[in-house]
Amino acid sequence: MRWTRGHVLGRGSSATVSAATSTTGEVFAVKSAVISQSETLQREQQFLSILDSPFVVAYKGCDITKENKNFMYNLMMQYMPGGTVIDAITRQDGAGLNELQISNYTRQILQGLVCLHSYGIVHCDIKGANLLVDESGVKIADFGCTKWAGEDVPVRGTPMFMAPEVARGEEQGFGADIWALGCTVIEMATGCSPWLNVNDPVSVLYKIAYSGESPNIPGVFSNQAKDFIGKCLVQDSKARWGATELLKHPFIERFGCEIGEDLWTESPTGILDQYVWNEIREVEFVGSDSIQPSCSSFSLRQRIEQLEGNSDKADWRWNMEEEINWMTIRSNGGGGEVGDD
Repeated sequence: MRWTRGHVLGRGSSATVSAATSTTGEVFAVKSAVISQSETLQREQQFLSILDSPFVVAYKGCDITKENKNFMYNLMMQYMPGGTVIDAITRQDGAGLNELQISNYTRQILQGLVCLHSYGIVHCDIKGANLLVDESGVKIADFGCTKWAGEDVPVRGTPMFMAPEVARGEEQGFGADIWALGCTVIEMATGCSPWLNVNDPVSVLYKIAYSGESPNIPGVFSNQAKDFIGKCLVQDSKARWGATELLKHPFIERFGCEIGEDLWTESPTGILDQYVWNEIREVEFVGSDSIQPSCSSFSLRQRIEQLEGNSDKADWRWNMEEEINWMTIRSNGGGGEVGDD
């Protein structure tokens, strides 16, 4: 497939996301990294390529190109013109989504999680910034932290959305995605972090791991919504409801309708109408089974310093006033300017 790279949508520590278009006119997003720094991106491709769900951002392919003397690994994905769930909140003046909107989004996230979990896959980083929006609703994206259930890999994800067992370094299974979903529902309602008045990562992790507390459930929620969130935020991971069970919860079933115009009020006609991934910030927390309740805040701080040292300090902004320079970067037919097979 011959395709051209367009405007940069965002840059991380090792990868860049760009708009792209094929010779047939299809618009998609391409996430690229120098081949020597593409291990995480290649792992993301492995997971994304086996998933087939209308509730997971679609995989379009991958390839390797040569650009400016560098060999680049490229992961091609569905273009989502509505940006992230965080952007959807921003479009509503940052006041949070209403309960109907939250129920509809949550139902689609759960359907995506049912797909992931049926494959034995744990996303590990469910949050508003990793959920993308288009006219059909919301889709799960960003599989950079994803793992196989039971796979022995370092704990990863965003501290504010970590489950207690994850913060303690014990396990990161399907239940961790459910806890993160509960936190995300709170985020959708408030437009804020699920843990209010706690901004220090060390304090957050210690509180999550050992306090036995859960994020406060906003009072604006109905009793059904509060009960749903409570089922997600059970301290014991084995007692949390699974994604399939949660789909049958009254909070989800009573709003069983399609995403309406109140969630999607714009109809982009081209790649420049809106940006994608506005300010995605990934954090990887390197944990171990050695974390014990007696560990000091100093040892936790050392862990967070490691976390911050490895963070992907991305500024996923698209300056739409910049001039756009399109460049053909690949052709299977041998006619591309650079990077032919």
